[in-house]
Amino acid sequence: MKAANLGVLFLIELGALAGAAYWGFTRDVGASWLLGLAAPAVLVAVWALFGSPRAKYKARGAGRMGFEVLWFGAGALALFAAGAHVWAFALAVVCVVSKTLAVAWSQ
Repeated sequence: MKAANLGVLFLIELGALAGAAYWGFTRDVGASWLLGLAAPAVLVAVWALFGSPRAKYKARGAGRMGFEVLWFGAGALALFAAGAHVWAFALAVVCVVSKTLAVAWSQ
């Protein structure tokens, strides 16, 4: 069960990136393709700096929890802003359940 949760954690990371990309590609602007590429790129850069195991400025403790709420929340909010309300809710629920299990299991 713990191994499955690690897989879910990885999938929700990809879901947050996909949500940001979807938001960018669905904007009604001249360069929506640029937003669709830039939005997940920004999330990747922020994750590399603060969230990854090899992060230069690794967040710990309560700061880590706040960082993850903001990071994963950005993916869910991007989906919501793009009009994919059901997907946004689903991503948020899966994030909360999986992250709660990860804390309980010290993952």
